[in-house]
Amino acid sequence: MRLTTKGRFAVTAMIDLGLRQSAGPVTLAAISQRQQISLSYLEQLFGKLRRHELVESTRGPGGGYTLARKAADITVADIIVSVDEPIDATHCGGKENCHGEGARCMTHDLWASLNVRMVEFLDSITLQKLVDDQLAKGLHVEDKPSVKRAISAMPMSKPIRVNAPNSVFALGNTFLKN
Repeated sequence: MRLTTKGRFAVTAMIDLGLRQSAGPVTLAAISQRQQISLSYLEQLFGKLRRHELVESTRGPGGGYTLARKAADITVADIIVSVDEPIDATHCGGKENCHGEGARCMTHDLWASLNVRMVEFLDSITLQKLVDDQLAKGLHVEDKPSVKRAISAMPMSKPIRVNAPNSVFALGNTFLKN
């Protein structure tokens, strides 16, 4: 089995979400910034995670993602399978045609047994365990999101006042006064 970045990033992002969801929905922009994962890549992954009902999305200001079920009920195998990551060490994808039509390779049973063990192992590790491991290592989770929202209740700067005419007629009147 070769675990690609798709599976690694999905698990990493889900740990990040699990660590921070108690404060409300978590934005993908915040996860992207903290974990150094492309925002567009996260959007693709979270679309798949949402379709597999591992996460829920909330739209609008203050929106983001939350876990769709308890972290203790989500396994690493659930996450990896939901992003289309095959958990298969056989060359034939389990079809038993390693050497063409119906011909199995001599090591097919070995790799098939490895597949079973990998799935059992990944199915035995919950997201909650991974979150707890990070907290036990002393990871500090900030209370406030580190990414600022695009919409603000207060204007960021004072409006610019222009002392220029605002129409052709007003412009003509400025020439008449002089």
